[in-house]
Amino acid sequence: MNSNSTIFFNKPAKDWNEALPVGNGRLGGMVFGNPYTELIQLNEDSVWYGGPVDRNNRSALENLPKIRQLIFDGKIQEAQDLCAFALSGTPEEQRHYEPLGNLYLLFDGDEAEITDYRRSLNLEDAAAEVCFTKAEITYRREVIASYPDGVMAVRLTADCPGQLSFHAQITRGNPTWDYTPYRKQTFRHPNYNSYVDRCEAIGGDTLFLTAQCGGKGAVELFCAVTAVAEGGELSTIGNNIVVNHADGVILLLTADTTFREADPSKTVLDRLVKAKAMTWEELYRRHLEDYHSLYNRVKLELAEDFCRNAGLPAPERLEAFRANGQDNRLIELMFNYGRYLLIASSRPDSLPANLQGIWNMDMTPIWGSKFTININAQMNYWPAETCNLSECHLPLIDHIERMRENGRKTAKGMYNCGGFMAHHNTDIWGDTAPQDVCLSASYWVMGAAWLCLHIWEHYRFTLDTEFLRERYGTMAEAAAFLLDYLVEDGEWLVTCPTLSPENEYRLPNGEKGVICKGASMDNQIIRELFTACIQAADILEMRDSFTSRLEETLTRIAPVSIGRHGQIMEWNEDYEEIDPGHRHISQLFALHPGTQISVSGTPELAQAARTTIERRLSHGGGHTGWSRAWIINMWARLQDGDKALFNIGELLKHSVLPNLFDNHPPFQIDGNFGCTAGIAEMLVQSHEGRIVLLPALPKDWKSGKVSGLRARGGFTVSIEWESGAMTKAEITADQDAEILAEAGTRIWQLKLAAGQTCVL
Repeated sequence: MNSNSTIFFNKPAKDWNEALPVGNGRLGGMVFGNPYTELIQLNEDSVWYGGPVDRNNRSALENLPKIRQLIFDGKIQEAQDLCAFALSGTPEEQRHYEPLGNLYLLFDGDEAEITDYRRSLNLEDAAAEVCFTKAEITYRREVIASYPDGVMAVRLTADCPGQLSFHAQITRGNPTWDYTPYRKQTFRHPNYNSYVDRCEAIGGDTLFLTAQCGGKGAVELFCAVTAVAEGGELSTIGNNIVVNHADGVILLLTADTTFREADPSKTVLDRLVKAKAMTWEELYRRHLEDYHSLYNRVKLELAEDFCRNAGLPAPERLEAFRANGQDNRLIELMFNYGRYLLIASSRPDSLPANLQGIWNMDMTPIWGSKFTININAQMNYWPAETCNLSECHLPLIDHIERMRENGRKTAKGMYNCGGFMAHHNTDIWGDTAPQDVCLSASYWVMGAAWLCLHIWEHYRFTLDTEFLRERYGTMAEAAAFLLDYLVEDGEWLVTCPTLSPENEYRLPNGEKGVICKGASMDNQIIRELFTACIQAADILEMRDSFTSRLEETLTRIAPVSIGRHGQIMEWNEDYEEIDPGHRHISQLFALHPGTQISVSGTPELAQAARTTIERRLSHGGGHTGWSRAWIINMWARLQDGDKALFNIGELLKHSVLPNLFDNHPPFQIDGNFGCTAGIAEMLVQSHEGRIVLLPALPKDWKSGKVSGLRARGGFTVSIEWESGAMTKAEITADQDAEILAEAGTRIWQLKLAAGQTCVL
């Protein structure tokens, strides 16, 4: 196995942060790998607490003018107090994500010495494996999550016949704390199945579990596991599958909920019947063909220099990196891991990747494991287009449609505005009312506007005009809300109330403030969205009075401004920051993922952006994984490869768990995706209407090659370089196109026919 595509341990997982993730978009598992009691913790993406509910605060509309007046009068504390009462959701919390349950395999036999233990995740094949020797017999477990067949499959083998004896259970409750041999366990399964309504055997080889997730209108989940044994005896007793003296066993597990259909029980069992009719080799082949069609599109190889510690298990490899510095194979591994995780957690017909992708062990997870849309959900999808995984972007775009009706109600009911909007979080039901009572986050109105830019980005990479025609109305509705929400402030139009997520400022009188008018990030998102809508209307030949109004309004949106420290201003006044090392750097949206600040187009603003990042870092910024990942992307946009690489190193040193999951702390998956996107951004950029090759190549990546990255305009790009200079590039066009390509001081004007490749 390659060191840039394998995560491995030489011992079982001592906790969830050492377990290894598998997934097929909907169904996820975390493999622990204990020799005596295997635990695969399970998730299904639509297992959420509670049903849809209208949480829009009915006091909002009557108090909105009062809040605005208080802000304009400089009475920020009074405005914030009123926001907390009049704008917060009723109730304050949206629905939260929950685990599906656990699959346990409890093995017979006495305790004995375990040797040659290895637990690994092969990113090239999307397969987890546990292998060890006990009493001179070698045991092997393989785990895959198949997208084409909708099942998780576990194959157990031993190198001597008749050596597999165990019982299997699916449960929903607290994980066990005893992983000793089963016969040594005296207090078995406390709270092991406490969140289950039905758990029983069907026939002699299948277990079936159902549960209501709780709360009015909640989804009901259905999970089933079946076994196929080679040799030995197979039976069911109670809610256990019992295997005795088998040569080999295949376990097939699947799940579904009433979120997608009225009665998923038949779907679940039918799925198992179809999978059971296949051999392991056929299941595995279908899994690989599907997975390879996505994963193999992109390949990155960095210089052999700085390729230390590749043969170490993941925790020791991280420790060695922290002690010794650069490891190009580890960086390749992080790049590949982000691509793997996106494929595993976001596929057509799944829900979008949430704060934890699909992998969550807690019944009440941190931040609800929801879709946080003031950066985190968006960051999950930054690598989707650049890394040639456009299909994996669609669940997020589909979820925007799920939010649209609720967003119209929130826009009208809370703000008396047209269009649709969302605040800083949403859930499985597309809830758009404010989440939490967090003064620095909850009352931000730009969530839908930012999300709709993903529609535009998907079009820019694919040039799928029919897709744009179908989704243009969604973009336009998000813009329509903002047209109505903006209010007069002298020569400018501003959002009010708003905030700069999730930061605080100090007023001249010494008081703290968060609520404001016309935050810089809002202006930048408005400019990006309105411009995208105008360009989309031109492409679709749909210019009308609405686009004219967008153009007129753009002239009254305040430009990006530079403050007294030479930094990009975060608010409409040059306030002192309470926390100058804050994790959010919202005022640099215009640099990344936006397009309004660039080294070549706005050099003065680019220098101010550099100053902004340096100030943040000098005060301890980048202390969360996702924030550090955003900084990687920002340095890439500023074409500073050495600083981008340094921050990749800082992410690995301070914000990565033993299984290489990103650490906020605790685990959040956005840093994994942001790191992968940042590495791609260092190698290819296309946001300014031209393709720039190796725009942020660090000096330590002396030679290397990358293939299959995507550029806006429907291009696929491959590059090779030596001694820090490009030696070869191939650019392939999806359709007839003209584009400017740049590498250093070299410029090419390309004219390509559909399917044609140009070699530079």
